[in-house]
Amino acid sequence: MPRHLEATIEAFPIAGTFTISRGSKTEADVIVCTISEDGVSGRGECVPYRRYGETMDGVMADILAVSKAIEGGLTRNELQSAMKPGAARNAVDCALWDLEAKQSGRSVAASIGATGQDPIVTAFTLSLSDAVAMGADAKKNRERPLLKIKLGTPDDESRLRAVRDSAPDARIIVDANEGWTEDNIERHLAIAAELNISLIEQPLPAGKDEMLSRIKRLVPICADESVHSTADLASLRDRYDAVNIKLDKTGGLTEALVMKAEAQRLRFQIMVGCMVGTSLAMAPAVLLAQDTDYADLDGPLLLARDRAGGLRYEGSLVYPPLPELWG
Repeated sequence: MPRHLEATIEAFPIAGTFTISRGSKTEADVIVCTISEDGVSGRGECVPYRRYGETMDGVMADILAVSKAIEGGLTRNELQSAMKPGAARNAVDCALWDLEAKQSGRSVAASIGATGQDPIVTAFTLSLSDAVAMGADAKKNRERPLLKIKLGTPDDESRLRAVRDSAPDARIIVDANEGWTEDNIERHLAIAAELNISLIEQPLPAGKDEMLSRIKRLVPICADESVHSTADLASLRDRYDAVNIKLDKTGGLTEALVMKAEAQRLRFQIMVGCMVGTSLAMAPAVLLAQDTDYADLDGPLLLARDRAGGLRYEGSLVYPPLPELWG
């Protein structure tokens, strides 16, 4: 049976509302790419992100635009130049990894040297709300070892203090989602240092973060919106201490592996992150996150319903995928 590509849109309800400084949503809209050949299928999931100019229709069109090339035998390595980085290439790239694994009988974990198959600790994200609500949410999750809190408002101090008071023993990552300014960042950094915050993610807008090279970084700063691919890394060394590698930014596991190796060479701390998606999107990222500093792969934990046969989560531990799911 010749190779065939198809792409479908799926929606999964979020448990409650997921809010960051740029807005709220109650549903995770994902696109699944399936590539089939000789009775075997590989799948990859992506989440288009409007912050990067992506739409569901646009990403679907980009995936379908390469269908003839994929069906004609385009390889995963050739895909890297045939498609631009982003969500569309991620879905196709991960589907090809999964197909290769199922055809060869050799797991992706074995192919990339992630054979330890140990569970890893993932951050658990607290959605942006008022200080009282965020404190209550933190109290409910205070036994989790790693919390990530969404901030980026004019009054982040009250939220920070409420969360820390409610979860005194947890390591905390702050994600400001580009919401801080040159006028308030040094005050926020001082408060974060006082409260023993472990990491601050993307405090200033991408492209307007030069100030980070001139101020004392009292808490390690992680690039998210400012970093997409391996080529971005060298120019960020004077501003950031860590980078957030997301498959939907890099355009799949292939580029993410290259980026991880280069980030390690440049001595960045590494976070492997995600958009809000299902276990199918998290599966390759869990393998990538082995031996990194932080994993933020709680997408399925934020959903009211994950896809069938999803990843195994025990509290904040997430286990590597079984081949029935991916890889």
